[in-house]
Amino acid sequence: MSDAAESVWDYPRPPVALACHDRVVVEHSGDVVADTTRAVRVLETSHPPVFYVPRQDIHVELTPSRHTSWCEWKGRATYWHVHGAGWWLEDAAWSYADPSPGFETLTDHVAFYPSKVDRCTVDGELVVPQPGDFYGGWITSRVTGPFKGAPGTAGW
Repeated sequence: MSDAAESVWDYPRPPVALACHDRVVVEHSGDVVADTTRAVRVLETSHPPVFYVPRQDIHVELTPSRHTSWCEWKGRATYWHVHGAGWWLEDAAWSYADPSPGFETLTDHVAFYPSKVDRCTVDGELVVPQPGDFYGGWITSRVTGPFKGAPGTAGW
């Protein structure tokens, strides 16, 4: 990724899924939940990027949730409870087992809500969770808004 800030208003609609070689780390309760340089970034107009981590780079347990949702672009999402020694996070991650055409690179990848874990970083920079939690975007100094997701932004 370049050092220039990207405006989320320049991201496409429909969204795109792009390989990302930045170091993406997710941590909770002293555990490294995930650590990868093989993430996939999903970019969609008005939303900060969402990072999907290959399952092989996840270092804690995932238990399927009953919760599912539908994305008009990516298909049916399955949610996951994330847990380690002595801790449990409800619906803290999601994935697409059988993503829609154009998003096949998300197969066997999992996205984490940065608001539900203690810490997420991209190349060492601390991530700020996207307001509203619906989209699960990761805000860093590399992206500029305004960002959809906070109360009152649904009609944008």
